[in-house]
Amino acid sequence: MPNTLPPDWPFRGDARQVRARPHDWCVIDHGAGPTALLLHGAGASGHSFRHLIPALDGWRCIVPDLPGQGFTRAGSRTRFGIEPMAEDLATLLAQQGWQPEVVIGHSAGAALALQLSTLIPLRAVVGINAALGQFEGAAGFLFPLLARALSVTPFVPSVISRLWGTEGKIRSLLDNTGSPLDPAGVAQYLTLVKKAAHVDGTLGMMAQWRIDRLMARAPQMTVRSLLLATAGDRIVPPRVSRQAAGMLPRADVLELPGLGHLAHEEDASAVAQAITGWLAR
Repeated sequence: MPNTLPPDWPFRGDARQVRARPHDWCVIDHGAGPTALLLHGAGASGHSFRHLIPALDGWRCIVPDLPGQGFTRAGSRTRFGIEPMAEDLATLLAQQGWQPEVVIGHSAGAALALQLSTLIPLRAVVGINAALGQFEGAAGFLFPLLARALSVTPFVPSVISRLWGTEGKIRSLLDNTGSPLDPAGVAQYLTLVKKAAHVDGTLGMMAQWRIDRLMARAPQMTVRSLLLATAGDRIVPPRVSRQAAGMLPRADVLELPGLGHLAHEEDASAVAQAITGWLAR
């Protein structure tokens, strides 16, 4: 792995750069056993699974940074939407010979996992606080519009990176998720926000994300799915998972108390037990 990762970055020794058109992916490959693909949410990177990876004992975890985010260099800024991103992930998997049985997606990563299930055979999809609903009210119109405007405005990612790249700002953002993180977790998100390219990739993803198209096809998605929701999530409340499960033919919902949006970073053991217990059943 080139020295693009900070020396103390989680699983740095298991990460490598993989060129699969059109992107230059940063991928963690850790463990042995049946393969699980882990997909992070918007604004994060594969580092967000730093506690869940070891908790999934007996699994081989493939964990890419999504295009434009973390340490994956995007080869095309037009491919940040759900459908093209899933296509590019399928290309990466095929090129490397990776055949995941399960895809575990957090937040927006869960939507990507469902889209991927229409392209490759999967045993199951697991969504952790799956972002499968629209923003409500005026936000449903204004937030995507604002993201589109910012993503095409020169220098905006650099400005945001400078303004928000402070520990205080990052702590405030993370507190709003309902998930208190340890100092190391806060520092890792600070590292990401200080990268203008990461901010640009996140804005591009928000601008091109069309969850309505995905959920319109939900009745045709026959993959077994677990939507894992947490009561303290301030970003994606549990009712979003319950509503989405009503649209998916083979979905179960499991709610965990006392955790926020970043549940897998707060209590990876509880999340892993919920996932492996459901898979065993």
